Amino acid sequence: MSKELHLLEDLPDRRPGPEGKGNPVPDSPSPADRELFIRRAFTEDPKKGFELLFREYYAPLCSHAVRFVYSRDIARDLVSDLFCAFFQKELYKRIDSSYRAYLYRCVRNDSLKYLQRESGYPAGPVPADADDETAAGVSTPEDLLRYEELAAKIETVIGALPPQSRKVFLMNRYEGKKYQQISAEMQISLKTVEAHMSKALAVLRKTLQTDWPGILLLVFFNESLLK
Repeated sequence: MSKELHLLEDLPDRRPGPEGKGNPVPDSPSPADRELFIRRAFTEDPKKGFELLFREYYAPLCSHAVRFVYSRDIARDLVSDLFCAFFQKELYKRIDSSYRAYLYRCVRNDSLKYLQRESGYPAGPVPADADDETAAGVSTPEDLLRYEELAAKIETVIGALPPQSRKVFLMNRYEGKKYQQISAEMQISLKTVEAHMSKALAVLRKTLQTDWPGILLLVFFNESLLK
């Protein structure tokens, strides 16, 4: 992943903790009003506007990316890179639509492109006349729809797992914990952790194997990568 801008490092530490709670723009009664507040801030002081944008959308964008890449660390990297590009290229000057809609679309596209790179699946071509906003993440609407459907399917499958297997899987994939850590925290043997993960992965592989987006995700459900 690309290095984060110093601008991100200089922001107040208002990113969410493990519970995923962020700090919204103060005294803003609705999402539309918060968006307008941020746009006005960009006009008066781009750095202030960027700080407000980051505080408003960093946490929910990370949660959105996790639905596709199933790794909080990768999700945070993707979202941080997106914010860096947003400020470096001064995209806030050229986006007429909602910042929120643009950022969510880019996160979905960037997650898809990441999976394509990792799996070796060829990415879709970027149109020669595409501007920065369009080129920020190019994939077909059909691809995105299939990923949304697949993400919903995976969430359903994970929700239906036995409680212990579900907890082990979420601790590993969402919290990034190794098997040894999970074993210690849950006070179960390492072999029991492995058994729970094997059960969860077997169900997920069965769900994914008939869909090409699922095939891209299989690399992240390779048990040798999760220990």
